[in-house]
Amino acid sequence: MSAATGFKQGIREHLGQFSLHVLLVFATGLTIGSERTVVPVLGEDVLGVESFLVIGSFVVSFGFVKALLNLYAGKWGEEYGRKPVLVLGWVTALPLPIILIFAPSWGWITVGNVLLGVNQALTWSMAINAKIDLAGADQRGLAVGIDEAFGYTGVAVGAWITGVIAGQSSLRPEPFYFLAVVVVLAFLISIFLIRETVQYARAEADDDHHDANLPFNEVLKRATYGDKTLFAAAQAGHIENFVDTLFWIAVPLYLVSQGLGIAAVGVVVGVHSAMYFLQIATGGLADRIGRRPPVVSGMFLAGGGVLGMGLVEGYLPWAVLAAVSGVGMALLYPNLMTVPGDAAHPTWRSAGMGVYRMWRDSGYGVGAILIGLSMEFVNVEAAFYVTALLMFLSGAIVYVWMEETHPEFGTHEPPAPATEQPAETVAQD
Repeated sequence: MSAATGFKQGIREHLGQFSLHVLLVFATGLTIGSERTVVPVLGEDVLGVESFLVIGSFVVSFGFVKALLNLYAGKWGEEYGRKPVLVLGWVTALPLPIILIFAPSWGWITVGNVLLGVNQALTWSMAINAKIDLAGADQRGLAVGIDEAFGYTGVAVGAWITGVIAGQSSLRPEPFYFLAVVVVLAFLISIFLIRETVQYARAEADDDHHDANLPFNEVLKRATYGDKTLFAAAQAGHIENFVDTLFWIAVPLYLVSQGLGIAAVGVVVGVHSAMYFLQIATGGLADRIGRRPPVVSGMFLAGGGVLGMGLVEGYLPWAVLAAVSGVGMALLYPNLMTVPGDAAHPTWRSAGMGVYRMWRDSGYGVGAILIGLSMEFVNVEAAFYVTALLMFLSGAIVYVWMEETHPEFGTHEPPAPATEQPAETVAQD
């Protein structure tokens, strides 16, 4: 509760609105999950795309657009409020099912994924910021864990459902009818049922004037390279999205080439994403033991699972190792995002998390290029080995450089604002 204004925070106190935001982030996951199983195979089998680099282009467009919009979504969320940005995010998704159903060439799929990137950046950014607004500092890790758990459960369910539909009918249009229903319902909920939450962050800021009102360029520098702990989080977020990209591009094509049917591929991809539901526990765990231990262990566990998938054969071993890598992602994913949430003042928390999410989600684009190059010029298995190696290296950087940011027993101390700007000037900007 904000002593200055009387705004009361807590998940229980705002259970109705918090639950609606959980439902919307589940819909956000369903939206992207609906592409995970079907679209790469659609490009190869229906649209005749032979180059792995070209197939990966739709993830490249998605990743860089989402990264850029993440940066501005956080800034817009501070300036205009969470709800307008959320509604805009669902508006951009409305044409997506139509494009996927009628696209005559792969270029149209890439255009559709530009819209998907905008949708995911705006809706997921506002979903997490709204939950943090409502939950308050004491339940920040739990709020992030719930958000990511239900979001990635949506990814798993979307991948599984569209895989089943495609297996029983065809690669299109039937799977994307499901997507159309999800997008329209989420759009209506965001307009008519969601209420604004930015006032809770502003009330929280009234109780703590330390390091407040940083200019946006100072936030960008601090969250990128000006703070060693935030740099460690940003680079880890960037690299760990290579795993997600691998399951989006390489895993479906690899498993199909090994003789698995499209429905079974949907199960393996879905099992990996389903493990993200454990974030509902790992986010709360980090509220009790700190952010650093789950992040470090998760980086190495996810890398190990990916490495194993390239070394084994068979439906069951692939599914088990996909789950192992998913457990690693569940450990690291929400707690990496909580690090800038801990370190940022409420007045620039949304912007700071936007910077982190920009670097994290640009990993989709960079990862798609590296994975596509590995598949194109070596073989599909090489994409697994490259991703695993980078996860291990990134995890080592986290181990060496990341300090604990937990508000109760953390060791992290944020750096002072830029020396050329007096403290009182910074506070006035």
